[in-house]
Formats: sequence, structure tokens, C-alpha cells
Amino acid sequence: MRTQIPPTMKQWVTDYTGIDTLKQEEAPVPKPGAGEVLVRISAVSLNFRDVEVCMGDYDHHDSLPPPPNVVPCSDFLNISGRRPGNGNIQPNASDGSDHRRASAFGAWSAPSSVLSEYATFPLYGLVKAPANLSDEEGSTLPIAAATAWMAINWMQPIGQPLRGAEHIVLLQGTGGVSTAGLQLAHALGLKTIVTSSSGDKLKKAKELGADYLVNYREKTEWQEEVMKLTDGKGVDVIFEQGGPATLAKSFGCVRWGGLISCIGYLSGKQDVGDKIVNTNVLALRRNVTLKGIWNGPKDRLEEAVAVYDKHRIKPVIDKTFAFNEAREAFKYVAAGSHFGKVIVKV
Repeated sequence: MRTQIPPTMKQWVTDYTGIDTLKQEEAPVPKPGAGEVLVRISAVSLNFRDVEVCMGDYDHHDSLPPPPNVVPCSDFLNISGRRPGNGNIQPNASDGSDHRRASAFGAWSAPSSVLSEYATFPLYGLVKAPANLSDEEGSTLPIAAATAWMAINWMQPIGQPLRGAEHIVLLQGTGGVSTAGLQLAHALGLKTIVTSSSGDKLKKAKELGADYLVNYREKTEWQEEVMKLTDGKGVDVIFEQGGPATLAKSFGCVRWGGLISCIGYLSGKQDVGDKIVNTNVLALRRNVTLKGIWNGPKDRLEEAVAVYDKHRIKPVIDKTFAFNEAREAFKYVAAGSHFGKVIVKV
């Protein structure tokens, strides 16, 4: 049955001046062009960068469209899609299923992003969502799962992910990417170490399968504790989330020839203090690879999604907000107290 598309929709927009200036407005439903699909968005997953965008702090990246009235957010799950001249389509549908869904990553350089009821995207950009996940769970995959998968496996050939308990992954914090990384690493049989300043969050990480826990508030030189846990060898992969306050310590506990995947900069974007060791020296000391992980290509997301499907992984969701509560959802993410992902239900 053909679904009736309304002429207008609700969307949230930002002018980059703060969360309080996020506003909801009515706009025309966009029309898909050649090779594009119009999707009805069901759930949106928030990322810390979405907060930065609204605050005007994402100026280090050149993909942002100019203000005003920019629709924020990039991760979503849609229920169905339509392209011009071809009626209703669900290119992501599983055989015999009436609930047809896709996860996708909305590029910031696109005319619009995804904190809205409808959006258009290239058909090739949609990835089939696992049937066992709810809409909210599926919306977490495009950035959290893809980034976590790339952080572990970007040097691995497709179809040959890092596996086995002889390999150790260090995950800084318990946000969306780190919890996704913990679940994926556990599914791949990798050993894991999780760091956090919260005993409660570390307890939750243990319940997700973390092998070792380090409270960096209690052990400020946490890299030394990591070296003890690994018998002085260091870890194979580090999810580097802190930036200037943690990078030197990450170099201090990565194994020879290991990988530091740079994902975030929660402690800021500028080096602080007087004793700043040149990154070249730190990398050379142990022949380390330092790699920025922004996201991943479609085939890598599909690879990660297949692991979610096979192992029946359920993404960790901290809290879900209604569409009209989007502003509160952004403030919740900005506070940094969440464990896993924060969702806006559309």
C-alpha cells in the first residue's frame, strides 16, 4: 500500500549559537533527486559532535554548511523509503518482512541532516538494519558501531577482523563508541580493558563483558596499571577519546607496533602544560600507528552490522527522548553522564 507523504514536516534547526537556541520548525518535505531516496525517520542517535555543532565548537571541520537553520545530527534509522518514479521502495528489506528499515549516516555536507521527520539520501548510502534491533537500537549503528569497528579493524582486510584473546583492546570511557567497541571486541573474542572515573559505569562495563577495569580517578597514572595488567607488553589497540590529557598516557601503554585510534578530544583540542613530548618521538619509541578515525565506509559498516546480527548484540541505550524533547536530549549528552547512547524518537 502506497504511503501518503505529507507536504510539510517538523524539524529541529541550529544556528551554532548554543543548545538553548535549537528550535523546532515546520519545513517542506524534501523531494528526492536522481539516485536518491526519501526516508521517513524513526529514531535519531545523538553524538557528542552534535552538541559541538550546536555550540559552534565544530569549527575544526570544513564539512559544515553555513548557518542559519542547519538541521543537526547524522545517525538515524528509517522505516521505509521512496524514490521518484518508482513508488514505494525498501532496498533494505529482508525477504518476507513487512517491517523494512535501514540505518544510515547523514553527511554534514548534505543539504539537510536527520533531526527531522523526513530526509533524502543517496540510495547507496543506506545499510540494512539487523532485524532483531529496535528502531532506537538500529539508529546507534552508523557512527558508534562503524567508528568502533574501524578503530579495531581498519588495518585488517575486510572479512578478517582482529580476533582472539591474545589481543587486548583498551577503551577509554563508556560513551557510545566505547560501549560499541566493548561489545564488538567481546564478540570477536578480544580481551578488553575499560577506563572510567565512575565506579558505577565500570560495573556496567563489567556486565557487558569487560575483562579488566581501571578507575582513572583513583589511579591517575592509569597507563602504569594497564602495563601491569598486560605483563609489561601493552595493549594492541587503544580507543583514544581524551585528547591532550590522555594521548601521552596512551602512548605509554600501547604495545610495540600497536595502534592508537584517535576518536575524540574530551579534554580539549589544545595541548596543555609545560612538558609536551613531541608526538613523533612517542610514535617512534614503540613503532606505533596513530590513526584518526572519523567514521567508516559503507562496506565496513555492513561488516560491523553483520557481527551485530550474528552475535545478537543489543546496543546500549542510556535514555530515549521524545522528538519535542530534543533540546533536553542535547543537554543530557553535553552533561557527559550517560552510559552508551542517547536517542531522540521521531
